[in-house]
Amino acid sequence: MRLKKTHWRAIKAIIFFVSLWPLAQLVIDGVNDGLGANPVETMHLTLGRWALRFLCLTLALTPLRRLSGQRWPLRFRRMMGLFAFFYASLHLLVFLWLDIEFSWHYFRQEVTETPYLLLGLATYCLLLPLALTSSVNMQKRLGRYWKTVHKLIYPAAVLALLHYFMLVKSDLRQPLIYAAVIFILLVTRIQPKRNA
Repeated sequence: MRLKKTHWRAIKAIIFFVSLWPLAQLVIDGVNDGLGANPVETMHLTLGRWALRFLCLTLALTPLRRLSGQRWPLRFRRMMGLFAFFYASLHLLVFLWLDIEFSWHYFRQEVTETPYLLLGLATYCLLLPLALTSSVNMQKRLGRYWKTVHKLIYPAAVLALLHYFMLVKSDLRQPLIYAAVIFILLVTRIQPKRNA
C-alpha cells in the first residue's frame, strides 16, 4: 500500500483514537451509572478482555503481512502491542487500587491463595519488557536480541488466556473463542520460512 508519510500518520492517529474508545466507553458508562451492580468487576473484566483483544491483534499482524504480501500491517504492530500493555496496566490498576486499595498484606494473600492472579501477574511481567523495549531506539540498542525479547509475546498470550479461563470459571464460550484465535495465530507463526 503506497501512501505518503502524512497519510500514514493520519491513519495511525485515527487508529490510536479508536483504540482509546473502550476506555472512553467505560468512563461514559461510569459517569452514567451504567457499569451494573458490581462496577469494579465490570471495569476489571472489560479492561482485561481489551488487553487480550489487543494482544490478539498484535499477533495477527505478522500473519496478515504474510497473507497479503504487504508490509503495511507491521506499521501498526508496536501500537497494538502498546495498547495491549496499556489495557493490561489498567486491568492491574483496578485490582490494586479498587479491589485491595494498594494493601501489600492483601496483595500477598490474594496472590498466594488465587492461582489466576498469579498467572495474571506473570503475564504482566512478560508484557513489561516488551513495552519497555518497543521503541526504535531500544530496537537498535538491543540489536539481534530485540527479536528474542519480543518472542515473550507468545508465552504472554498463553498465560493471559489461562488467566482468563480461570477467572471466568462458568461460561467458557468467550475464553474458548480467544483460545481458538490464539491457537490459529500461534500455528501460523511456525510455518516454514519459505511461506513467509
